[in-house]
Amino acid sequence: MSSTNNIQADHILDCKGLACPMPIVKTKKAMNELVPGKIIEVQATDKGSLADFQNWAKNTGHQYLGTLQEGDVMRHYLRKANPAEVKKEQIFSSTISHEELQAKCSGKENFILLDVREPAEFALKHIPGSKHIPLGELENRLSELNLEEEIAVICQAGARSEMACQFLVSKGAKKVKSVLSGISEWAGETKGSESI
Repeated sequence: MSSTNNIQADHILDCKGLACPMPIVKTKKAMNELVPGKIIEVQATDKGSLADFQNWAKNTGHQYLGTLQEGDVMRHYLRKANPAEVKKEQIFSSTISHEELQAKCSGKENFILLDVREPAEFALKHIPGSKHIPLGELENRLSELNLEEEIAVICQAGARSEMACQFLVSKGAKKVKSVLSGISEWAGETKGSESI
């Protein structure tokens, strides 16, 4: 977005080196300190942060203004909403534990395991048989999923999977669950360059 070159941030938040969900967690806290209408610049290196901030802004009512990338650093710009514009952030309540997911995988149950992490994260480590659609591409690739089937959504730590679940439910999916703690705590079989 070229207009981001002219944005003057009122507050700069350094989230470089932090992985999901920490950039969002720190931004939520910083947003609470800002006056409505003020702009925050969040500096992040997590490749998934672009989709995270776009979706978080959409779900909370804060305005996503754009992202400027300089090398490995992404500068995300968000404007704090007025109290009347702020939406109560919804927590997706339908979840599945690692143990329940392991049982489904072992029992060859018919379900879709949807991994919404970025391509680099997926290449490093993923659960065999999972379908990979990054969160930022989910809306455009929705036709690749059967919304009538049971869908378990996984990400790195749980934040992106919750956003993806909310989106899927809004598009008509009935049997959607977010995998608690994401793949970071998964002890089952994995594939990828970091897998044992």
